[in-house]
Amino acid sequence: MGVFQILKKIGLGGTFDHLHEGHKFLLKTALSLSEFIEIGLTSQDLLKSKQYSLKLEDYKTRKENLMTYINSFADLERINIVEIKNWADMDKYAQDPEYEGLIVSQETYENALKLNENREKKGLKPLILIIIPLLKDKNQNKISSTSIREKLQ
Repeated sequence: MGVFQILKKIGLGGTFDHLHEGHKFLLKTALSLSEFIEIGLTSQDLLKSKQYSLKLEDYKTRKENLMTYINSFADLERINIVEIKNWADMDKYAQDPEYEGLIVSQETYENALKLNENREKKGLKPLILIIIPLLKDKNQNKISSTSIREKLQ
């Protein structure tokens, strides 16, 4: 049985709107598996078509909430937050040769496979994909920012 090795750098991305238990689990897992994480935080422009978009928190608020939460249990020097404005941005960051892994939810796994395909086309090692299960609330409903925004309507 091998000894688990902490990765040097992994990436993850998302909207992180109305920071909830699913986001927190994703972030804690990422920071427990890697020395450094890069978080791709989606821009407001990318979110216009989201359900209940009028209740979306703005980019600055989402970024501040991420930093406040992470700072409650980890050193902020272990993270970098980058703005994701389009698929090309996401792909560009995933092409970083220092990345060793990508942490994704079950919902974003397909995107991670595409990012890995693009890495391999460029001669880079594929990323280790760490898939986080979706969390459910006490009523067995998926915890999501969309359901939180729906309740704010």
